[in-house]
Amino acid sequence: MSLDALKAAVPAYAKDLSRNLDSVIGHSTLPAQRLWGTVLATAIASRSALVLRELAPEARARLSAEAYTAAKAVAATMAMSNVFHRTRHLLSDPGYGELRAGLRLNVLGDPGVERADFEMWAFAVSAVNGCGACLDAHERALRGAGTDRESVQEAVRIASVVQAVAVTLDAEAVLGE
Repeated sequence: MSLDALKAAVPAYAKDLSRNLDSVIGHSTLPAQRLWGTVLATAIASRSALVLRELAPEARARLSAEAYTAAKAVAATMAMSNVFHRTRHLLSDPGYGELRAGLRLNVLGDPGVERADFEMWAFAVSAVNGCGACLDAHERALRGAGTDRESVQEAVRIASVVQAVAVTLDAEAVLGE
């Protein structure tokens, strides 16, 4: 299955997802590395083996080896960081925000790609994982690096569509209808 086959696998009741997948990936205004790093990182964050299996080969073909690895590193790092910071944010005791996290995030020091690419991928994964504190932090970093709102929103569009396709196709695989 390729991107086209993935779009074709979306059931008729969710045909807008197929159209949106074509739109956010096939007609994105993002530079190729930013686009495909966002696609790969959010496919990993979606936790859907099917979606990842279908999107990863195309991402690998379109990204440098360094960017491919960096996108995977973002997904891995944000899987931990989003849970930690979302929990800290949701707790009613603000004292937790004053405690040292004590989690290793060495990839932040040298992600292997331009900082703005790394931040965009982290932002998109944070959208999938629902961490408001991380979304705010990565959006501020993107905007501070000169990324416009339209590009930031493009990352959210990609994240939301990849996640929705993942949920829908995984549900269909279980329901077998």
